[in-house]
Amino acid sequence: MRRVQIYTDGACLGNPGPGGWAALLRYGHHERMLSGGEPCTTNNRMELKAALEGLKALKAPSEVDLYTDSQYLQKAFTEGWLESWQKRGWRTSEGQPVKNQDLWRELLKAMAPHRVRFHFVKGHAGHPENERVDREARRQAEAQRGVPCPQEGTLFPP
Repeated sequence: MRRVQIYTDGACLGNPGPGGWAALLRYGHHERMLSGGEPCTTNNRMELKAALEGLKALKAPSEVDLYTDSQYLQKAFTEGWLESWQKRGWRTSEGQPVKNQDLWRELLKAMAPHRVRFHFVKGHAGHPENERVDREARRQAEAQRGVPCPQEGTLFPP
C-alpha cells in the first residue's frame, strides 16, 4: 500500500463569509496542490472540504498521514466524536443535529479505502507545508470576495 501525506487547511474571511480550502498531496517526490473556494461558508466547512478533496484525489488505496491545524477535524477522529455522533443518529450530546453532516458523511466515504492517521499541526507556527496550504486557502477565499451568496437556506446543510 502506498504511503501518502496530505496537508490541509481551510480559511474564511468572516465566519460565515467567503472561504477557501487547500490540500497538498505528497507521494515520494511528487506533489500536487488542490484548492477551491465558496462565496458563503464557514471555516470548519473549509477545513473539512480540504481533507475531503485531498482524499478523493487518491487513485488507489493508501496509507495516509493527514496533517491539519483544525482540532475540529482531528479530534472528531482521534477522540471518537464521529462514532458518538453516528451512534446518536447524527446528534450531539445535547441532542442537536451535528453541523456539517453532509461533509462528515462524504469524508467517511472518501476515507473508506484508505488507512488514515490524523495529525494536528499548530497553525501559523512555521510548519512549511501548513504555511503553504494556508496561503493557498487564503488566496482562494480572497478570490470569492464579492461573489454573490446562493439563496438563503442552501448555505449550510445539516
